[in-house]
This record gives sequence, C-alpha cells and structure tokens, in this order.
Amino acid sequence: MAHTSLPELATLPTFQVFQHVGGSPRGLTEAEAAERLQRFGDNQEFHPAGGGLAASTLAAVRSPFVALLAALAVVFVVVGDGRGAAMVGIIDALAVLLRIWQHTRSARAAGELRKLVTSTVTVRRRADDTADRMDREVPTGDLVPGDVVLLQAGDVVAADLRLVAATDLMVDQSVLTGESLPTAKSADVAPAATPRALADTPSLCFSGSTVVAGKATAVVLATGRHTYFGSLAAGAVALRPTSSFDLGVRAVGWTLIRLMLVLAPIVFVVNGCVSGVWDQAAMFGVAVAVGLTPEMLPVIVTTNLARGAAKLARERVVVSRLNAIQDLGAMDVLCVDKTGTLTEDRIVYAHGIDVTGRYDDAVTELAFLAAFFQDAVHDRMDEAILEMLAEQGMSVLADAAYTKVDEIGADDDRGTASVVLRRQPGEHLLICKGDPNAVLALCTHARLNGVDAALGPDLLAEATDLVAAYRKQGMSVMAVAVRALPARLEHYGYTEERDLVLAGFIGFVDPIRASAAGAVANLAAHGVRVKILTGDSPVVARHVARLVGVPTDQVVLGDQVDRCSDRRLRTLVTHAAVFTGLAPEHKVRIVVALRETGCAVGYLGDGVNDVVALRTADAGIAADTATDAAKAAADLILLDKDLGVLADAVVEGRRTLANTLKYVKITAASNFGNVLSVLAASVVLPFLPMLPIQLMVQNLLYDCAQLALPWDRVDRDYLRAPRRWQSRGLASFMLTFGPLSSAFDLITFAVLWWGYGAGNVPSTFQTGWFIEGLLSQLAVVLVLRSRVAPWRGERVAPVVVIAALAAAAIGLALPYSPLGAPLRLTPLPLPCVLWLLLIVLGYAAAAQCVKHFQRKQDWL
Repeated sequence: MAHTSLPELATLPTFQVFQHVGGSPRGLTEAEAAERLQRFGDNQEFHPAGGGLAASTLAAVRSPFVALLAALAVVFVVVGDGRGAAMVGIIDALAVLLRIWQHTRSARAAGELRKLVTSTVTVRRRADDTADRMDREVPTGDLVPGDVVLLQAGDVVAADLRLVAATDLMVDQSVLTGESLPTAKSADVAPAATPRALADTPSLCFSGSTVVAGKATAVVLATGRHTYFGSLAAGAVALRPTSSFDLGVRAVGWTLIRLMLVLAPIVFVVNGCVSGVWDQAAMFGVAVAVGLTPEMLPVIVTTNLARGAAKLARERVVVSRLNAIQDLGAMDVLCVDKTGTLTEDRIVYAHGIDVTGRYDDAVTELAFLAAFFQDAVHDRMDEAILEMLAEQGMSVLADAAYTKVDEIGADDDRGTASVVLRRQPGEHLLICKGDPNAVLALCTHARLNGVDAALGPDLLAEATDLVAAYRKQGMSVMAVAVRALPARLEHYGYTEERDLVLAGFIGFVDPIRASAAGAVANLAAHGVRVKILTGDSPVVARHVARLVGVPTDQVVLGDQVDRCSDRRLRTLVTHAAVFTGLAPEHKVRIVVALRETGCAVGYLGDGVNDVVALRTADAGIAADTATDAAKAAADLILLDKDLGVLADAVVEGRRTLANTLKYVKITAASNFGNVLSVLAASVVLPFLPMLPIQLMVQNLLYDCAQLALPWDRVDRDYLRAPRRWQSRGLASFMLTFGPLSSAFDLITFAVLWWGYGAGNVPSTFQTGWFIEGLLSQLAVVLVLRSRVAPWRGERVAPVVVIAALAAAAIGLALPYSPLGAPLRLTPLPLPCVLWLLLIVLGYAAAAQCVKHFQRKQDWL
C-alpha cells in the first residue's frame, strides 16, 4: 500500500481500516498470510540496486577520457595502424578493469558492514477461519498487510501500522525525523488535528522506528518498499546529481577535446598543403591526436583514487564511490545532524533543583522513587535516574522504606505519570512526574526549603522561566510534584493528580562528544564550514551549536524553509549555519540550494530521512551504525562516528586530488608542446618527426612512471583549502609550459639536423626526439610537481624519483634492444645522447625559472 494513503487511513474508524486492508481483529489465517506474502513479497528493508557488475562497468566506462581513448583507437583503425589501435585498446581496457575492480571491492566492504540479524515480531494468526486466535513470533520478513501486530517496549516497528489499541506508547522515530526524544502515540483518531509531518500522526507507527515504552495492538498497512521508510529509501536509486568531481573531469576532458579538434585538422591541412602528400598529412594529424591525449589518465586517476581509498580504510573510512574521495577534497560545506554526531545520542542525569533553581537532592530522590516503583516501561529519563542512583544503593533503601500502593499510568493528553507509595501507616504519598507544563498545571503549592508555599503568579512565572532557561541550555527537563493523602483501599485515578506540591525539576543532557568542538575547528581551519541540519528544537540546536563552535547568529526553522523561494533560500543557506525542525524534504532543498550557490557539499546522516539528501550531496557520508538505506545511499561510511576522522579524510581527499591534477596539468602541457613541435616540423620536415607508435610508447613509459604519483607528498598550504577538478587555469598552464617545451624541442631538432645529419636519416631524427621528449617530460614533473623549488617545501617522494629514473633508463635502452627495430628506433652515438641530456637539463632549469616568476598563478 502506498504511503500516500496513510493520512487518510489514520483518520478512519478502526473497523473501516480493517475493511480496507482485508483483515480482522482476530488476525489473518495462515493461508491468507501465505497468499499475501506471495502477492506483496517479503517485508524486507529496501536496499537500492546498482551494486552489481553491470552497474560497476557502466560507472567505469562513463569517463570522458575512456571515450576519448576509444575514439582514438577508431582513428588508428581507420588509418590502418593496427598496432596503435591495439595499444590504445589495451590501455583503455586496463583503465576500465582497474575501476571495476576497485568499485566492486569497495561495494563488498560496504556490504560487510550490514548487520546480519534475524529479527521477529509478535503477530496474531489463526490456523483457519474457525480456529481461535493465537499470538506467535514470526520473522519480520513474513509480515503482510492485514496482519495484527502486538508491540511492547524494545520492539522495532517492522512495517507501517495503524494503532488499534495503545497503552502509554512512546516511539523513537529519530531514524525518520531526526528528533532525539520519543513521540507519544495513541489509537485515538482526531481528524481535525493535521500534523505538520506524516511521522507526527499519533495513530500511525512507521517502519524503522522503535518502541521505547508502553504496549499496543496494531494492524499492518504497508510492508517492504511500500512503507513510508521504503518510499524515503527509494530516493537512494534516484539519479545522483552530477558531483563536483564529475563536473571537473568533464570540463578538463572537453578542454583537451577542443584543442584536439582544432589542432589536428590544422596540422593535417598545413602539412598536406606544404608536402602535397595527404597520406603523410593524415599521419601527422593522428600524431597530433596521440600527442594531445593523456592515454593513461583513466588509469592514473583510478590508481590515485584506489590509493586514497586504501589510506582512508586505514583511517576507518570505507569508500563505496571512488570519485567521492576527490569530492571530499573539494568539500567546503559539511551538513551534519546534531544527534549522535555532535552529541552522544543518550540521556544523562544532570541534577535536581527546586523551583528557585537551587540544587536539591530531595527532588532527585522523589523522581527515583517514582521510576523505581513504576511498572510501566521506563523511558530514557527514567533509565538515566535509575542508572545514576542505583549505584548509590538507593534501590535497597527504597524497598525498605516504601511500599507501592497503586500506579496512575502515563496518558498522552496529560503528559504525566504517578505512583502512590505507603511510607508510614495511615499515610500515602502520590509522586507525579512528567512534562513541566503538564505538572505545573496540576500544582497549587511549591516546596521551598522544606516548607510548602503557595504557587502564586510570581513563583509560577519564576518556575516557567527556569524551565525555559534550562531548555535554552540544551537540557531536557522533568517536573516532580507530590501530594500527601490519607490511606485508603480504593484504587487511585488521574483525578487524584490535583492540588500537588511542586518539589522541583530534574535536568538531563545529551552530552556533547568530546571531539566535536575540536573537529569543527579543524574543519574550519581547512576551509570547511559546518552547518547543522536537525529535526530537533531550535533551543537545543542553538545550545549544541554554541558549544561546538558553529555560528548561531541565525537559526532557521523548517517552516521558514517552506516559505522561501529557491532564490531566497540560496541567500539564506549562505549565511545561516543552524537549521532546525526539518523534515526530509527540507534537508534536500537546503543541500540543493547550497550546491546552486557553488558550494561542494558533504552531508553526514544516518537515518532513512537522510537518504535523499545523502544522494543529492557531492559527498554523502554515513556511520556504520546508520540504517542500511542510509549506508546504501552514502559514498563514504565512517566506522567511527567522529567528525575528527572526517577532517582527516578531507585532507586525504585533497592529497589525492592534488596528485591527480599534477599528472593532468603537467602531461597536458607536455603533450601540447609536442603538438606545437609536430606542427612546426610539418612545415619544414619531409618526414614525421616521430611516428605515432613511437609517440605512444613514449607516452606509455612516461605514464607508467607517473603511476607512482599517488605516493607523492603534497605541500601543506595546498591542503588547507578546498580543491576541485576544474579546467580554469589548465589552458593558461598549457600555453605557458607547452611552448617552453616546444622551444627546447626545436633546439633538439637543430642539433639532430645540423649536428648529426639526421635530416637524411629519419630514424635517427625520430630516435633523438623520442629520447629528448621522454627525458624532458620526466624531468619537468619533478620541477612542476610543487609550487616551490624542488629542494624546498615537501620533498618529492623517493618512489616518484625511482619510477622516473626507471622509465628514463628503459627509454635510453630501447634503441639498443631487440624492440628497437619494430619501433623503428636507431642507436645514437654517445655524444648525441650527452647533447640531449644537456638540453633536458636546460629545459628543467627554464621551467623552474618560469614557475618562480609566475608562482602566484593557481595552476597546481
């Protein structure tokens, strides 16, 4: 049954609800249940699909660079170069396979986090129509619409339910709403009272929530993916908006493609017009396309991401979407819930006070007695009091000094619960506890220093202000009142809760995590603003925000978000840092608005109410204690729900991005220089300065050396601010260092042409440029990898130097090896090699000088 019909079912009389679902108060028969299970399917929590091999493959081949390499392979086939096509195809396949492997590995690791727990639920079933009803346990997966379910404290609600009968029922809906305190539920139908959110409907309980107190009988309305929980979780399969990483990769890819589409035809036309040999001109055009294409970029990117994922795994962060690592590095806004992230998500007893605010242990003792002798299931406040005072031996003293007479159970309308105790013959003591507003309404006196004083307007106002002040400090408050009565035999009812004496109040806190303030400050130091998005009250949220260092100048309510246009909301989310009373749709709108302002947004959530926001953010983050739906929607899963861990992960994301961009920008500039050199050579040379296959081997050796870049060090200044994949600065970088590279290529051409007569021996010329081009590319990486000089700042990692030296050695040895002939490489005389080394050193020195004078450019 779709959740959209739930509001209507919440207001129908009980017998009409049973008619609607085809059930009976006596429960379904086993045959009916089996038939409905076949029709509606298993009642399984909804998990988004998309983790299989097909989805992993689709994600891997979506890269624009993979498409670019595929197009280049087609070009090689068209011009009849089978070896070139095969090599490009192998590189492309390697990139895709690496990405599939890492994606599958991450998905498997995330899946292992799910708790494999078999749970059951108590249902009312009959063997057949004539049999008596029987209550029994069945697996939650066997629930069907029309089943009658029995609930008690501690039960997890496994389907959407309409309450038929309820006694003191309190339900924790934080997984759906984010509210930290339980919600009262009842079977009463009040059509006129329309709740702001569906989850606030008193007569409905929703899949995923937990019963914390009371008991109830209910009928199942919807199961599985048809529940309200399932409808929110279904947002996890919605198409994810394009992340900042994907936008950046796309921009860089199109920059290179546009250069290729412009330069390759120019070279083809110029060479064809000059030489008149159009077949050769076509090969020149192919050489340009090869020269501009960073063939190993998909492999380099995936290797960087895999390295980052492995490093994050050691930091206890599981990566389920590889690209999210670099989205994490780009993140400049982090949206978090308050409960369980900034706080510990538990209620702790603070102290007892009298009506004037003075500490009073007698109030705490009365609250303990009321909780200790209460037969109804304890809520979290009761448990906190019992936990605190039980350690002091109060249980033994209570049993010795008091005898329970009666109990007045909690009532949704009254907001109070009472016990009646005998402390001495002929006298009973009624102790009432509950919501301060409800208890104060029942009091006529207040206890001050052991004396009962009239609760006049002034004292009442003081008590009300005291409660408000405590709540502003983020505390939950319970009021305690008493009434002395003469002993009697009759039962006590709620009408006895009158003419009470207010003993005082008990304060409770949800402790702030010890690491929260430090983590918020650490994130701020790295350029990440923390914004709180919670379903809790503004008073509590403001207090928590103040304690952890989140600005509280402006607190925005969910109702305000509803009234805002998209344009107004974009302005609002830019300045405000605390958003309270939010429904799931509010969180999504806020995340979307932040992204539309240009922010890269991270979202940390753990409930099904967070699923769509997790998918909408650039980086969705969940803890391993989150719901399965939230973990399935998240890109990263924290094994420790600690913002401090997340701050470390942000730095690792930036390091990963930095090492990837080193390759992209330096390689693009070197390749652009090669293209300019080919363009110049096409005008004056009667042959290709380098064959396409030689250019590909040169690029392959260079790229293999750059596989070590993920292990390189990164300047600390770079890590202090958010970083993104972006094409801005790429063209400028290429136009600066590309022509510089080309100038030294022309010097190489001159040395080879006039110094060694290579103009008459094309293979010698091609070999010379092959070696010089390879060595200059390897050398310039060591120069341009950092904003500062190579001997300052963060030194280059030894593995990067070793990889560069190994690639250089292989390149120098190729002309003298058996592979030289197939590649048409010719051994060079030693003086020629020394000249080439001298040119490479000159190029490295020139690159350092240019970098020094233009280091303010945001290139690296």
